[in-house]
Amino acid sequence: MAERLEDLNLPNAVVTRIIKEALPEGVTIAKDARTAVAKASSIFILYLTSSANIIAKKGNRKTISGQDVIQAMNDIEFDEFVDPLQESLENFRKAQKEKKDATSKKKQQKKDEDDIIEEEDGGREVMVF
Repeated sequence: MAERLEDLNLPNAVVTRIIKEALPEGVTIAKDARTAVAKASSIFILYLTSSANIIAKKGNRKTISGQDVIQAMNDIEFDEFVDPLQESLENFRKAQKEKKDATSKKKQQKKDEDDIIEEEDGGREVMVF
């Protein structure tokens, strides 16, 4: 848990980048407005997490899942964000699976190469310089 209330704030650089991406070209935001957005975002995340935690506890689970967060969005009446959130979650899962598959493929290729080298050397250890 956070020791101080300020520990719960989102990083300013991240908040600034998100705000700049959301605003049209040439529009700026005052420092106090950026601070207000950061604080509101932190409070929203805490509220959503608390709601998702209640859902997980009702299911006798200690871990909050993506589905718990989606259900919490419905519960706190942010229904219009559920579809984009679900789409983002599916894209994230797909990207993670692709990374995992690529890593597995690289490991298998490395193993296959090592096996070929070992067969060519008749099982002898060879020092390569």
